Amino acid sequence: MSISVIVITKNEAHSIGKCLESVSWADEIIVLDSGSTDDTVGICESYGAKVSITDWPGFGMQKNRALDLSACDWVLSLDADEIVTSELKEEILSAVSRGEADAYSLPRSSSYCGRFMRHGGWWPDRVTRLFRRGKARFSEDLVHEKLIVEGNISALSSPLIHVAFSDLEEVLEKIDRYSTAGAQMMAQKNKSSSLTKAVLHGLWTFFRTYFLKAGFLDGREGFMLAVSNAEGTYYRYLKRMLMEKR
Repeated sequence: MSISVIVITKNEAHSIGKCLESVSWADEIIVLDSGSTDDTVGICESYGAKVSITDWPGFGMQKNRALDLSACDWVLSLDADEIVTSELKEEILSAVSRGEADAYSLPRSSSYCGRFMRHGGWWPDRVTRLFRRGKARFSEDLVHEKLIVEGNISALSSPLIHVAFSDLEEVLEKIDRYSTAGAQMMAQKNKSSSLTKAVLHGLWTFFRTYFLKAGFLDGREGFMLAVSNAEGTYYRYLKRMLMEKR
C-alpha cells in the first residue's frame, strides 16, 4: 500500500524542513503553497516534494485541493509544524499494511511557547489524519476544518509531535488570523454577536481551559494558554459584531 503525504504551506521555512524530513519514507509528498515569500518552496523541493502554488480559499478547501493532487492508496495529512516520530512511522506502516480501517486517529502532543502541554484540552487531542484515498474529505470551513470519513475509524497510539507556538509573537499572530476567519464563518452561518456575547464567551473559554480542563496543572504556560484561548474567542465575537455594524 502506497502513502501520500499532503501539506499546505505559506511562509513555513522555519518548520517545514523538520516536517518533511520526518516523512521522507512516504511514496510521495504533495505540498500546496499559497504564495510564500520566504524559502518554503525551495526547502520543500529539496526534500523531493511535488510543489504547486495557488491562492488561499481557506483551510478546508485548500486541504481538499492538496488531497486531489495525491495519487497513492493512503493519505497522511500534516500541518507544516507537525513531525512524525519513528514510532508513529512504524505504526502507520503497520496500519496501512493490515488495512483494517478506512481511517486512523492519532494522539497529538503540542507545545506552547516551549512547553509540551498535558492539560487544557491539548492532550491527547486526537486528530484523524491517516485515511484511504477516496474515503474521506475535509469540511470546507475557513478554519478548524474537520476530516469527514466514510467508513470506520481506528486509533493509533504513538503521538504526532506538534510544535504549535514557538513564541508569543506567533501566538498573537494566529489569534488575529484565526479570529478573523472565525468571524467570517459566523457571518456565513448568519450568527450574530454583541459586546456582551464577546465578553461572556471569552470568559467561558478561559474558565473551561484553565479550570474544567485542568490547564492550571501546566503551570504558567497553562495560564498563558487559557488567556490566549479566551482572547481568540473574544476577538472572534468582537470582529463579528463590528462586521454587523458595518
